[in-house]
Amino acid sequence: MSRRKLRPDELDLWRRVADTAQPLHPGKPTPITLPLIEKDGPKPAPKPIEAFDIGKRSNGRAPGHNVLPGLPDRLAKTPVQMDRKAFGKLKRGKMVPEGKIDLHGKTLDQAHPALTRFILGAHASGKRLVLVVTGKGKDRDDGGPIPVRLGVLRHNVPHWLSVPPLAQVVLQVTEAHLKHGGGGAYYVYLRRS
Repeated sequence: MSRRKLRPDELDLWRRVADTAQPLHPGKPTPITLPLIEKDGPKPAPKPIEAFDIGKRSNGRAPGHNVLPGLPDRLAKTPVQMDRKAFGKLKRGKMVPEGKIDLHGKTLDQAHPALTRFILGAHASGKRLVLVVTGKGKDRDDGGPIPVRLGVLRHNVPHWLSVPPLAQVVLQVTEAHLKHGGGGAYYVYLRRS
């Protein structure tokens, strides 16, 4: 595209088109600028950049990090889908799981299909409450620039339970009571079959 000056007839045409334009956001004032320099007018001087100091407008506090909350906090904030009285018994460890799967020592590739088979099989056999043991995980953070969460299975199991095909049969997932494994296990309450 060449940067030539507009002829008077082109400038007139541009102003007529600009006058008929509809603003996308009527509440916002939008100045209409010409795409090229007018016929005999001087070239507009570039707007000078204001001097600035780093942190001049800061309120003195460092911004908080947008870090994902811990797993227990996220699970505690999920809405209760099951009966509240039964949920209270579940959290106190008063309900006995009807089935259990232990995923200790399994890789992600081994654990995901095993969990899927177990949950779908438990639902098909009419079980309501099962225990999924993941363990608390090993500290594998090597001090690199990207932090590694403690317990890969522990963090992936709730996600796997919340997506198809397991989401259709799982009613509630919560951290197990200490007598059933605490932070290294989950109660999975299944829907009626």
